[in-house]
Amino acid sequence: MGELLSSFFLAMLPISELRGAIPYAWAQGISPLVAYIVGVVGNLVPVPFLLLLLGPVSKALRKFKPLDKFFSWWFSHALKRSKIVEKYEAMGLVLFVAIPLPVTGAWTGSVVAFLLGFKFKVAFPLIALGVGVAGIIVTIVCMGVASLPWVG
Repeated sequence: MGELLSSFFLAMLPISELRGAIPYAWAQGISPLVAYIVGVVGNLVPVPFLLLLLGPVSKALRKFKPLDKFFSWWFSHALKRSKIVEKYEAMGLVLFVAIPLPVTGAWTGSVVAFLLGFKFKVAFPLIALGVGVAGIIVTIVCMGVASLPWVG
């Protein structure tokens, strides 16, 4: 049970997300299907909070210079990566979240959706679809790695 919770919380974190949670679950002996479900659900937990609260929270916290610098850096960093979303809009957001590479995923996708003005009722399903696809990709990669003869 502890391994499932650890995997769930890893999926919630902005750096590890699914890319860390699913391989961790596999390493703990959790089945691929359970690892996928726990990873996807855990990765989606922060999304509504980010989409709904990022605006008011960042506005309030930007009154403090160090936090203003942080939000400026974070938002500009997310926007630099958002070209695919700007170009392809809804499908771009799905693809952005679905590609399991560093600095893509649910967290950055939520920030990009907020910055580009996506409404919650549009952004959340698109991000959820992207997370589901990313989970499939990570699971397939884990299955492939696990089948290598030198992986024990």
